[in-house]
Amino acid sequence: MTENTELARSVSWKEGMFIALGVPLLILPSIYDVSTIIWGMCVVVWTVSVLQGFVQNLAYGEMVTAFPKAAGLPGCAQAVFTKGNTKGLDKGKLIGAFSAWCYWFAWCPVVAIFTMMIGDYIVEMFSLEISGWAAIGMYMVVGLAIVSVMFVLGSRGLEGGAKVGTILAIASIVPIVIILVGALMTGMFDFSNISDNFYRAGWSWSIQDIVLVFGCFGLAQWSACAWETAAIYGPEYKNPAKDVPKSLFACGIICLIMYFFVSTVVYGSLGQEGIEAAGYATLSPIAQFAFGEMGSYIALFFLIVAMILIIQTGFLGSSRTLFSLAGEKNLPGWFGKVNKNGMPTNAMVFVSVFNLMLVFVIEFSAHILVMDTTTMTLLTASALGYCIANGIALAAYVVTHTSDRFKNLERPFKAPRGWKYVIAVMCAIQFGVWFPCLMYWSYYLSGGVIAIAIALIILLTFVPIWFMVQAKNLKPSDELLMRASDSDQ
Repeated sequence: MTENTELARSVSWKEGMFIALGVPLLILPSIYDVSTIIWGMCVVVWTVSVLQGFVQNLAYGEMVTAFPKAAGLPGCAQAVFTKGNTKGLDKGKLIGAFSAWCYWFAWCPVVAIFTMMIGDYIVEMFSLEISGWAAIGMYMVVGLAIVSVMFVLGSRGLEGGAKVGTILAIASIVPIVIILVGALMTGMFDFSNISDNFYRAGWSWSIQDIVLVFGCFGLAQWSACAWETAAIYGPEYKNPAKDVPKSLFACGIICLIMYFFVSTVVYGSLGQEGIEAAGYATLSPIAQFAFGEMGSYIALFFLIVAMILIIQTGFLGSSRTLFSLAGEKNLPGWFGKVNKNGMPTNAMVFVSVFNLMLVFVIEFSAHILVMDTTTMTLLTASALGYCIANGIALAAYVVTHTSDRFKNLERPFKAPRGWKYVIAVMCAIQFGVWFPCLMYWSYYLSGGVIAIAIALIILLTFVPIWFMVQAKNLKPSDELLMRASDSDQ
């Protein structure tokens, strides 16, 4: 009996879109922190960041359809930077592999981030007064319940997950829209809250202020540009050439509307003082004002439903990234095995365990070690990985248009003419602006380097793992060739 290592082609563009439709809800854990730094300007940052996603995703849509067997951005980066005919160890392969690992770390912690947020909302809903090990136990129970449900749903097949995603999308996005419309109808929204507080107090457009704005863009893209996850299911679409661009841009249009609408109404309704008072539960006071005390409970309930939706997006996307890494022999083959439904269950097990560990580390450091760690600590670390993954993936697109290796590459979907120059600029921005500014943003906000340390440790851990995997996969004849080459030198 041979082990199955192929993903099943069973998904339409609509189903892929609904799985990725949790992306508009990624604004929830970061709208508080971004507005704390730049106040009303956050509306501009969120909207422009979604538009940045359209610029990048034109390239990603082309690249994913040109490599129909590659699992989204991580698969394409690996395909581009792997030469395939190199004798011995192909060190260039590490570039694409590292990009995929960074992309995995950008999406995987979504499970832990929203698990902890669900725990926070449960504490608020039931006015729980817990701390220490009791608090850690509560968060771990929530996490275990969530990853168990995600694993059961995910192992049954992506098509079934898309149906669940459709239900969750309707059950979460629609009520949130109703709550925000309620703020408009009841007179809570006041545009002067934005116009009169567009800049933070003491704002002077100094170098520090500009760096903080760029840092906000670096963080915002983690959520506002993340609808490219619809492309990661490339090997599972029934017709990738048509389904990928349809799914991508349908999700992008929804994101553009939602990010502008949510950021504008929330800030216009609460103002800076109201947002700081509400903390991460920004929709709760709006719901209470519009619909009374019961409305706040309804808002919290549907926010939890919304978080489960985005957890599913992160869970499925990150497990497929690990599958892609294993398929390109950049991780042990164990991660590339799938079940009878064509789902990478081994990768799902790893994603589940890894996120439970993240929840424990963050909550233990907060409740036992009394360190300043929150969901934002993990989100910022994840966003740093997203900057690197995006930068390398964008560079991969430029390579496909400049290298002779890809001059005959069939491109069922094409970005506008000359788009490689636009993407080259975006690549430079990722590495030269967003990444360093986000590191300073993190330090400024938290007064420490915990998020940066978490990102660097997890990301750089991949390098020795990769070399060990390559050493194991290297044929004895290749080792002899490498030794001969080294002796000649």
